[in-house]
Amino acid sequence: MGFWTDVEKLQFLIKQVGWRDIVDLLLVWFVIYRALLLTKSSGAVQILSGMGVLAIAYFISHWQGFITFNWILDLFFSNLFLIVVILFQGEIRRALAHIGSNPLLIGSATMETRQNLDEVAKGAMELAKKGIGALIVVERDIVLDYFIEPGTELDAVISSDLISSIFAPTSPLHDGAMIVRNGRIFSVGNFLPLSKSAVLDKHKGTRHRAALGLAEQTDALIMVVSEEARSVSLFYGEVIKTDLDMPTLLNSLYQEMGLRLRPEKVATA
Repeated sequence: MGFWTDVEKLQFLIKQVGWRDIVDLLLVWFVIYRALLLTKSSGAVQILSGMGVLAIAYFISHWQGFITFNWILDLFFSNLFLIVVILFQGEIRRALAHIGSNPLLIGSATMETRQNLDEVAKGAMELAKKGIGALIVVERDIVLDYFIEPGTELDAVISSDLISSIFAPTSPLHDGAMIVRNGRIFSVGNFLPLSKSAVLDKHKGTRHRAALGLAEQTDALIMVVSEEARSVSLFYGEVIKTDLDMPTLLNSLYQEMGLRLRPEKVATA
């Protein structure tokens, strides 16, 4: 009897749920989901861990009667919303810009991503043919600001000609790595963290070790153009692909960006 009563109660609750309640839950889910993505992409785990430690300290200070310490922490948490906005202002600005960029136009965004990757791969291959070294980084989910020593902001349209000009030996911008963010050349002259791993050949230079160092800490796609070998290598995660030709490089970039390589691209690249 009690079982059927519980079932009837559940049916009654389901009947009380209207479309507004469903939309309300979906909105809450979306906000929480985007907040978790923001935490992941900003590399803010350490900041959140620090806030967790302060929260524990707050309850301990209240429990043990540490009046002054508890008062300071109380001031901190009473302004927590403002503190979060200040700490994550860059990430919040990028998230709002992404929302306002009409994410429903998936086809257009996919086509633009393909064109950008084509230009990046073409630029890397042209540099390899000329024997000019380069580091080209394509940012993905994890924002790289927390892992690199920033260089000069550029914010330019991606083109193979511009990439060749940036890394030309006579260019004042050729040192360091080029960062591609949100479909544009975001900055140049950036310095990446060097890996201490022994998986690299000891004869590999600083560019390869810098590419591996960033790949170990982020989800970025890093292309290294070797001026000695006149070849292009691709680093991401624990994967290292060396001596790539144009079709193989494009295929790897497309796959990692969730795109399918067009058959004609393989044939003509």
